This record gives sequence, C-alpha cells and structure tokens, in this order.
Amino acid sequence: MTPLLLRGRLLSFHRAPASLTDTGSYLYEEDGGLLVEDGRISAVGAYAEVKAGAPETVEELDHRPHLILPGLIDTHVHFPQMQVIASYAANLLEWLNTYTFPEECRFVESAHAARIATHFYDEFLRHGTTTVAAYCSVHKASADAFFAEATRRNMLMIGGKVMMDRNAPQGLLDTPQMGYDETRAIIEEWHGKGRNHVAITPRFAITSTPEQMSAAQALAQEYPDLHIQTHLSENHEEIRYTCELFPEASDYTDIYARYGLLGRKTLLGHAIHLSERETDVLSQTGSVAVHCPTSNLFLGSGLFPLKALERREKPVRIGVATDIGGGSSYSMLKTLDEAYKIQQLLGERLNPLDSFYRMTRGNAEALSLVDRIGTLEPGTDADFVVLDAAATPAMRLRMETVKTLPEELFLLQTMGDDRAVTETYVAGRPMKSNLLAPTLGA
Repeated sequence: MTPLLLRGRLLSFHRAPASLTDTGSYLYEEDGGLLVEDGRISAVGAYAEVKAGAPETVEELDHRPHLILPGLIDTHVHFPQMQVIASYAANLLEWLNTYTFPEECRFVESAHAARIATHFYDEFLRHGTTTVAAYCSVHKASADAFFAEATRRNMLMIGGKVMMDRNAPQGLLDTPQMGYDETRAIIEEWHGKGRNHVAITPRFAITSTPEQMSAAQALAQEYPDLHIQTHLSENHEEIRYTCELFPEASDYTDIYARYGLLGRKTLLGHAIHLSERETDVLSQTGSVAVHCPTSNLFLGSGLFPLKALERREKPVRIGVATDIGGGSSYSMLKTLDEAYKIQQLLGERLNPLDSFYRMTRGNAEALSLVDRIGTLEPGTDADFVVLDAAATPAMRLRMETVKTLPEELFLLQTMGDDRAVTETYVAGRPMKSNLLAPTLGA
C-alpha cells in the first residue's frame, strides 16, 4: 500500500475537555499532516514536519480547509433494524412487538442479511462512522453476514448474535444451548479475523430465561476478553416486567450482576432510570451506560442524566450511540445534537468540545479500544473522517460569522449531517467517495 499523506486541519483529543477553554485536552493543527502507512497512522503534526519525514513515494491528498478527525464511533446499534427506522409507535414494547420482531425474523435468510449488510455499512460510512457495536438478529446467518461485510471492507466492528429464548415470536427464539453453541461458533469463526470483535449478546433480561442467562455467563467466563452487550432500564414498563421475571433480584441491574455479566467491557444500552444502588454497581464494575438520545426521545423513554452520572462521587463510564433503528438518525453529529438538547432540558450543559470528544476518543475509551481507534495518535488504525462545516448553503452562511474552533464544532453538530462528511477513511483507504448510490434492488 502506497504511503499516504493527508493535509488539513487536524483535531484529536488527549482526554475529556474540562471546559471550552481547555486547549490542553486536544491536539489541533491549523496546517496539519497525517502520514498513513500500511493502514496505520505513522506520523502526525505540522504538515511541513510530517512532509519532511515522509517517504519519497508518498501520495498526497489536500483536504484544506476541512477538519480531519478520528473516525466517528457508535456504541449501540441494531443491524437488522434498518427497515424499521421511522416506525410509528407509542413506546418501546409496542415498537418491538409491532415492527422490530417481525422484521428481524427475515434475517434467517442469508441473502436478505447479506443485502442489508451492504446497505448498513454504506450508510454508516456515508455519515463518517467507522466503528459500531451492533446487535445482529437471533440467527447465526445475520452475524455471518455482518462480519463477512466488515471483513470485506476491513472495518473494525463489534457485533454479536442476539440470544433470546422467550417473549418473542417463534421465529426469533433460540434455546439456552443453541444460543451458547451458535455464539461460540461465531466467536471461533469471526473473532480476531480481520478487525472483527465478537460480543456476547443476550438481548435483554425480558427475552432470556435464567437458563439462557447462565449460558451467557458461561460464555463470559470462557471468553473473558470479549465485549458483552445488552439493554438496561430503558423505560418504566420494561423495568417493571423485567423485575417480575426475576423476583430474586433486588433490581434490574442486579440481574446482570448475578450472572457475572458486568465489567469494563459491558455495554448497557440506555440505562436511563437507575437507582443510586444501581449506579454504584455500574461504577464499581466499570460497566458502560450507553446514552441513545434520538431513540430515547423518539420512543419517549426518558432523559438520560449524563452529566449527573459523571459528576457523582462514584462516576459511571458513558458511551453515546444512535441506536438504529429505535434511533432516528445514523449520524453521530445529530446524535450529539440531541444529547445536547436533553442536557438542556435537565438544566445541564454539553459543550461542543465535549461532544466531539465523546463521538471519537470517548467512545473508543468506552469500548476499551482507544489503543486502536478514536485518536490520530501514531500507531493507531488509520480510520478518520473529513468534515466540512460549510457543506450546505445555510451552514456556509453561518460560517461567515464563526470565529473559534468550538463555534465551528457546534455548527457541525447542530446543522451537520452526511453532507458535512467530505470523506471517510478506513485503514487509510477512502471509502465514502467509492460508495455507489443506494438502490432498492442492490
């Protein structure tokens, strides 16, 4: 692979910014150079310095005046739900039973799963997202399609076959043994192949019997380095029903704790309505509460207390996510725009530096993958995105009055979408410009 030198304005975070004036929390190069060799970043800094140290055979691409950031990261999505996004329903459980479960039954067919996988990756690349943590359907075929497409595109992806053996249509049920066997087979076939990471994925406690939860526990004990993903405390009716199903548990969080499913690589979707005891448990175990703002608003689930969880004496680790298809946008820009509004409603502030930290390094830290993705540090994988804050006429007009980097980021977050993504690179290769226009028959 020919070495590649990109020129543009570089932005990468060293840590979470404490305030809008915390310039020490990030690297910003007005005229920056990013050198890519063999799919990894080999040098970063002022363009003139990086250029001077680059190989003679280097190919150059000039993205000025645009911003170059690490590829955006999404910590909770549902691969089989592309065709149920924007489905009208009153709440989570109605939405699942009316739209989502029937749609997921289609993923028993390998051809359908493969077709949706192509659209799935196209759409996220169009929006500048280079890594997601995804739920597949209960069918092994869905996970095979998900990871095959990730391998073909050399993308770093996390995914898992959903385990569910009750409270769903017959076509979506496995058994404790089947859930264990098929997940184990997926781990052996796909984990570590290319850039793939397999996650142990009991959908949520409502759809898993105690026997299946024990099967998930056995997998977690056999493969302690794998991610675990499930749902927690999305709405009040879900919480009530879950606790009825597990009366021996003191609360919803205690169910997962009893089966050894909490830890630093555990991703808990939503986690909105938690007691003090539950937040203490998440803090003690290092588990990640994943905030899904567009989904929480769309389904009326509640307002996630992001700042309150981080400010407490025992803070909780947090990721942010689109939650496609309960979520209403594939864009991490739109996702953080809605997160900002939720914090406003709670009387809190979410500044734009904080937002961009969360969709890059912050989510990489939540996934325990910051050594690979989420920054522009030398030695990390060369996944990055090029953003244009003047991508539309309205944005271009607003940019005439923008004076600072935080103001530009806030404009991107508030008005940006896939049109603001000029290019998306995966392992140093441009991907968005090579996408074909989507067609229904593809």
